[in-house]
Order: sequence, then structure tokens, then C-alpha cells
Amino acid sequence: MISIAIVGPESTGKSTLAMALADHFKSICVPEYSREFLDKMDRSYQQADLLEIAKGQLVAAENGRSRADQLLFLDTDLFVIKIWSEFKYGVCDPRILKMLDDSKADYYLLTSPDIPYEDDPLRENPEDREELFKIYHHELIAAGVDFEIAKGDLNERLQQAIRVTNELLLKE
Repeated sequence: MISIAIVGPESTGKSTLAMALADHFKSICVPEYSREFLDKMDRSYQQADLLEIAKGQLVAAENGRSRADQLLFLDTDLFVIKIWSEFKYGVCDPRILKMLDDSKADYYLLTSPDIPYEDDPLRENPEDREELFKIYHHELIAAGVDFEIAKGDLNERLQQAIRVTNELLLKE
């Protein structure tokens, strides 16, 4: 099975792209667990909540793996939690870092902030998308993972991601 994680700053089309890819390839898309977690909270989240979100994301990914056949699309992974924790709080829980090391996807699509920002109650940093994009780019390179930057409107991103996915399938 090939797992492809879509990562990047908020409001860069990760969820839309992940769902479109899963639909195109008739596969599974694992949603971003943090939305489910935060929607249930009756308070503002804290740094300690990120560990629970990370655990929930891994459980959701495992559930997706058990249902997927050849491809699994992840609408985020622990890179997102790591980068957000470091950006917002200055540090990341070592347990999250360990979980990330043990659960990297086979391939990453990094979504560019070249599309308009869409406001959402769970989004926090509309002005920092370029800065965060640079951090993601640096982190993916430093981690030595295979990735490509998804740019342009949804159709352009989707066509680019379909091409990459087909190339990965041919290598299998």
C-alpha cells in the first residue's frame, strides 16, 4: 500500500485535494483528526492537547489502512502537528516527534499558499501562510522524505497529484 500525506499551512486546500484524490482513485481519505477533536471541546485547546490529537490522527490512519486497498490519502499527518506546535509554542512534545519518526507516509504533497485564504473558526494564522510554507518545505527536506509541491487552482493541483500518484503506482 502507498500512503500519500497532504501537508501544508492552513487554508491551502489539503482537505479538498485529499478528498478529490481519494475519489479519483476510488480509495480512502483519512480526514484531519484535529477538526473532530476541536469541535468536541468546550474550551480553547492547549499545547498538551496536541499529543491527544497526534494519537487520534494515528488511530484514524490505521483505520484507513485497514479499509484501503492500494492507496491511502492522508489529509494531514504528524508533520502538521509538529510544525504547528513549534510555530505556536516554540517546542514539540518528544512523544509526538517519536510518533512522527515511526509513521511517515510514503510520499508527501506540500500545498502551496497560492490560493485565497478561506476563513474558518478553527484557523488561526491567515497572515503566516508563506512563513509556514517555508517551514514545511525545510522540514520535509530535512526529514529526507519524498515530496512535491502542489500549486495552482484545484484542477491544476489535482492533475499534478494524479500524475505523481500514477508514477508511484508504476514503481510498485
